[in-house]
Amino acid sequence: MDFDINTLAGEGIDISTGTGYTGSKEKYISALQRFFKSSAGNKEKISAHMANRDLESLMITVHALKSNSKMIGALGLSSMFEALELASKNGDLDTVEATLPKTLEEYERILTLLTPLGQMDTLMASGEIGAKEALKTADSLLAALDDFDDDLAASLVKKLAGYPFRITQREKLKTAAEYIGQFMYDEAVELIRQIIPAIE
Repeated sequence: MDFDINTLAGEGIDISTGTGYTGSKEKYISALQRFFKSSAGNKEKISAHMANRDLESLMITVHALKSNSKMIGALGLSSMFEALELASKNGDLDTVEATLPKTLEEYERILTLLTPLGQMDTLMASGEIGAKEALKTADSLLAALDDFDDDLAASLVKKLAGYPFRITQREKLKTAAEYIGQFMYDEAVELIRQIIPAIE
């Protein structure tokens, strides 16, 4: 692979934060690529939400972008999306309209840095799984918990951790693994059910 993540240093992306959240350099590069490849859809959603003055839907979209930006170490951009999220939550259309252009400008600048990576074939880190396999694994995990099979459940949690969840879901999965270790199956099931809708 020809993309050097060190080119991002000093460009508003904290590489150490990104690798800390994703777990390895390989997974970080995969997360950067997903961030780029999801951008066209995200920009379309933002445009549609603004055209419809739908601040509730905008809040959901920018919340996800806040988390994803933080996960790749684009902390300034994450803060900008967080401000938009708060303004949307408060129904403050004036603030949204005033801050959105600068936020999208910064989003575009980060995407430009990632363009070479985004144009490559889809990269998957070692141990990373796609949405189809993650959903199948989650179903198997729920069945294992229903059968009180803690050994199988523990191994399936590890496999499910290979899906590139956002920060919030990753923390829930970690807590679910702890619950399984403590034989708190009902609590683990509840968390897994909360996580499943994030697999897409």
